[in-house]
Amino acid sequence: MSAQNRVPPLSTLGSPVVSGADQDKVQLAKVHAAARRRLLLVNGLRLLILAVIVGGWEIGARTGIIDPFFWGQPSGIWAQLVTWVREGTAQGPLWEQIAVTLEEAVLGFIVGVTLGVIFGVALGTNRLLSDILAPYIKALNSIPRVALAPIFAIGLGLGLQSKVALATVLVFFIVFFNAFQGVREVDRNLLANARILGASRTRVATDVIIPSALTWIIASMHVSFSFALVGAVVGEFIGGIQGLGLMVQSAGANFNTNGVFAALLILAAVALTAEALVTALENRLITWRPNPAADVLNI
Repeated sequence: MSAQNRVPPLSTLGSPVVSGADQDKVQLAKVHAAARRRLLLVNGLRLLILAVIVGGWEIGARTGIIDPFFWGQPSGIWAQLVTWVREGTAQGPLWEQIAVTLEEAVLGFIVGVTLGVIFGVALGTNRLLSDILAPYIKALNSIPRVALAPIFAIGLGLGLQSKVALATVLVFFIVFFNAFQGVREVDRNLLANARILGASRTRVATDVIIPSALTWIIASMHVSFSFALVGAVVGEFIGGIQGLGLMVQSAGANFNTNGVFAALLILAAVALTAEALVTALENRLITWRPNPAADVLNI
């Protein structure tokens, strides 16, 4: 039978012809649908875990299994938050206390990140300098940095400066070691190619080294803001007239367990908000990074 007289199989008769572009659209729609299902599943499980914890805690407190005097209860924590919002705290309006602690943490975070990146890149690119300063850096890192709070309070006073200094110290070493290691992990072939093309040391640092180490630096920023909050709160514990740390201390001194948990809940909300902002910054700066959601869907 000739090719012209050949009859196509019956199974293909009447079937629509699907182009490659249409197949890509169908596949993309499936990926988006799978992503939405996974997002709903994740959020549903998160809410379920929260409901179990809060509900179990409340039921335990109401039935006497958990002593609410020592461990509080969710309804009491909510009532304390409502009271603070409506009537203010012993130190002043609630939003003012949040603003004070947030200012201390943000300033310490900015200064610590800036110094950590500068020193990390400088020592990471200069082996002689890193070898000279390595013992001093290790010695400073071995000191429990929270123990520096009384020194800062004595030397800088009980105002903003001592809290910012403590937050800066806590942030600095986290960012420094990540920036240092990120610089050391830069692909040597990239550095060699940049030098062969005639790039100056400044161009190599700004166009090759820092972008390559940016993933390490951003990763450290996810953790370091929480430490900046710790520095601000501990500084307020040691000596302060305002802030969430002072609220925690006052509530604990008055055996107000619900007040302690309420202040900690506010701190957690601030930390999660900062984490979301850092994630948005990461997605904007590291646009070349593969999409994690796509990797998960391919598992």
